[in-house]
Amino acid sequence: MSFSRILRRAFSTSVESNSRPNMKSIARDLYEEHSLKRLVQKFKKFSELERFRTKTGIYKNTVHRLASAKCYNWIEEILEDQKNYKDISKEGFSVRLMHLYGRAGMFEHAQKVFDEMPDRNCERTGLSLGALLGACVSSKKFGLVGELFEELPKKLSIEPDLVSYNTVIKAFCEMGSFDSAVSVLEKMEKKGVEPNLITFNTLLNGLYRKGKFPDGEKIWERMEKKNVVPDVMSYNAKLRGLALEKKSKESVQLFEEMKSKGVKPDTLSFNAVIKGYMNEGNLEEVKRWYNEIEKSALAPDRKTFEMLIPFVCEKGEVELAFELCKEIFERKFLVDVSLLQLVVDGLVKESKMEEAKKLEQLGKFNKYRRYSLKLPSDE
Repeated sequence: MSFSRILRRAFSTSVESNSRPNMKSIARDLYEEHSLKRLVQKFKKFSELERFRTKTGIYKNTVHRLASAKCYNWIEEILEDQKNYKDISKEGFSVRLMHLYGRAGMFEHAQKVFDEMPDRNCERTGLSLGALLGACVSSKKFGLVGELFEELPKKLSIEPDLVSYNTVIKAFCEMGSFDSAVSVLEKMEKKGVEPNLITFNTLLNGLYRKGKFPDGEKIWERMEKKNVVPDVMSYNAKLRGLALEKKSKESVQLFEEMKSKGVKPDTLSFNAVIKGYMNEGNLEEVKRWYNEIEKSALAPDRKTFEMLIPFVCEKGEVELAFELCKEIFERKFLVDVSLLQLVVDGLVKESKMEEAKKLEQLGKFNKYRRYSLKLPSDE
C-alpha cells in the first residue's frame, strides 16, 4: 500500500463521523516500509494521531530499526517531534521518550528530556528518576548512575522508588562493584523500600557469574529470610555459579530441588548443568544432559551449540560435532562461521572428507544464511 493511500485511510477520520483510524494498517505499513527516510516521514505524520501516540510497541520497533542502522539523527528527529504534542506535559510520556533514547544509547538526549520537564509543567517523581537511571544503564554509562543517584534525589527532593534502587544495583553489578551494590540494598531497606525478586536476581546473577559464590549464597539466604520466592532466573544464576565452582553434583541436586518446588527448568537451566560438566571434562554427562533437553520437551538454543561444539571437538568427537552442526542448520540458528569451520577442520584432520564436504555444502546452500567454509582443496 502506498504512503499516500495509508495516510488517506488513517486521516479519513473526522469529528463528525467519529470514526477511528486503522492502527493495524498503520503498524503494518511502518513495519513493511523498507526506506528508513520514508519510515521517519510516516512516523512523524502518524504521530499527529492521538491513538498512535499510545502505541508503545510501534515506538520501540521504529527506534530499534533506526538504531540498528545507526541512524541516530533520525531517532532524534522523530522523538524530538513528540514534544510538539500535549502528551509531553505528562510524566509517563516523558518517561517513554527517556526509555527510547536509552535503548538507542543516546543518554544525553534522555537527560535533556528529564531536564526540560519543569519547563513543560511536568512534575518529576521517582518514576522519571528511574527512567533516567534506566536510560543511563541502557546506554552503558554505568559509572554515571551512582553519581546521578546520589545527586538528584537531594537536589530535586525526589524520593527514589524500587525501580530506581534496582537500576542502581544493576549498574554496580555490571561494573563489578558488588560491595556498592550490596550497600544500596542495605540503604533501600533502611529507607523502608522492600527489595523484590528483581533486586535479588540482579545481585545473584552478578555475584554467581563473577565467581563470587560465597557472596551469592549470602544473598540467597537474605532472599529466603525476606520470604521472596526464587524463580527460574534465581535458580539459573545459582546453577551457573555451581558450574564455575565445578560442583556438578550439587548442581544436579539444585536442579531436582527447583523441580520439586514447582519451578520448571528452562533451556538455560540445562545449559548451566552442561557447562558444569564441561568444566569438569565429563563428556559422557555432557552428552547425557544434552539428550535430557529433548526428553524434557524443551529445545537446545544457540548457546547450547556454541558451548558444545568446541568441547566435543576438543574431546575428539568430530562426528558428534558434525551432527550438532546439522542440527544448527535444521533449527536455522545464526552462529559465527568460525564455529562451523572448526568442525570442518576437525573432520578433515580425521580424514572424514565426505562429512566435511557435506557441511561445506550446507553452509553454502542453506536457505537462511550463507557460510563460506574452507576445504583443503579450496585453499
